[in-house]
Amino acid sequence: MMNSSQVSYFTLTAYLDSGVSYFIFSAYFDTGPFKYLYFTIVMSLYVFIFGSNLLLIVVICVNRSLHEPMYMFLCSLFVNELYGSTGLFPFLLLQILSDVHTVSAPLCFLQIFCLYTYANVEFYNLAIMSYDRYLAICYPLQYHTHMTLNKVAKLIILTWLFPILNIVVMISLNASLQLCGHTVDTLYCNNYSVVKLACFDTTINNIYGLVYTFTVLIGLAFLNLFTYVKILKVCFSGSKQTRQKAISTCTPHLASLLNFSFGCFFEIVQSRFNMSRAPMILRIFLSIYFLTCQPVFNPVLYGLKLTKIRLICKSLLFGKI
Repeated sequence: MMNSSQVSYFTLTAYLDSGVSYFIFSAYFDTGPFKYLYFTIVMSLYVFIFGSNLLLIVVICVNRSLHEPMYMFLCSLFVNELYGSTGLFPFLLLQILSDVHTVSAPLCFLQIFCLYTYANVEFYNLAIMSYDRYLAICYPLQYHTHMTLNKVAKLIILTWLFPILNIVVMISLNASLQLCGHTVDTLYCNNYSVVKLACFDTTINNIYGLVYTFTVLIGLAFLNLFTYVKILKVCFSGSKQTRQKAISTCTPHLASLLNFSFGCFFEIVQSRFNMSRAPMILRIFLSIYFLTCQPVFNPVLYGLKLTKIRLICKSLLFGKI
């Protein structure tokens, strides 16, 4: 005997065979009464992400003492994490409670847009922050000449505009594909899981995706490597005070960069390679880690590490110190 959720699932599957207007997620499994526990855990994560990132955005925006390049780039980083989590978590929460795990095609492509713009803007932002730290440590006397507010505004606009334009092109190529299936083996829509369902040759899509990925990854990785090599040279040749300043300002950024790189690496491995032999719970954990690694990690890291932000947050939450 099949229960009502199974009947609904097979009915919907039969209906979708006539045309791909919906996608079905096969990564979800029946958790029974535990789904409310999972919903509570994920909801708690989202509330923490939303509250902590919003708090830091407000702190940076309303305090003139924080209107410096480093904090402006941090504000852009927190806005992106708020955008990425808000674009993906409500859908994830809905899927946890649902018995039939489906999404319409337009919403699937919107999800891909949110996911990929979030990831790309994050990488761009971290690269610009490394460049900012490089100028501050290697050229402290000329720093404010090189990093003016006008230049900061242009860099932040490019950090958002360039990824958005590229992702729009990628989705336009994918939306024109004729698909022969509707089942994806992930918790949410991603580009490669949809491209794999195409009926015909996807060479153009694959070439565009690979060229853009490698161009962005290699270019941004080179920028980060270049800046840290220069910073290390200054640290080894400079005074103890210079080394302490470099360590205190670069440690949070380097930790954030490594954390996000690991999250993206696991996500790419899951989407590009056959993970059917891996335990489902491990795949779900890695997907959740990719969504939460930065929005949870960065507010805690920068909130505790940067003295100015930490003191202002304390004064806002607990009164004057």
